[in-house]
Amino acid sequence: MDKYVCDACGWVYDPAKGDPDHGVAPGTAFVDLPDDWTCPECGVGKDSFSKQE
Repeated sequence: MDKYVCDACGWVYDPAKGDPDHGVAPGTAFVDLPDDWTCPECGVGKDSFSKQE
């Protein structure tokens, strides 16, 4: 699964790790994150993330 990086602060969403502190289980693909999910570091929305090359 692809990793996504926050364009605002550089935090990387790794689907293998998920975001358990915010209720996202490991193995959750970025596209499957809830629409209201935000970056745990800076609070921007999913639309501010880019696929990590």
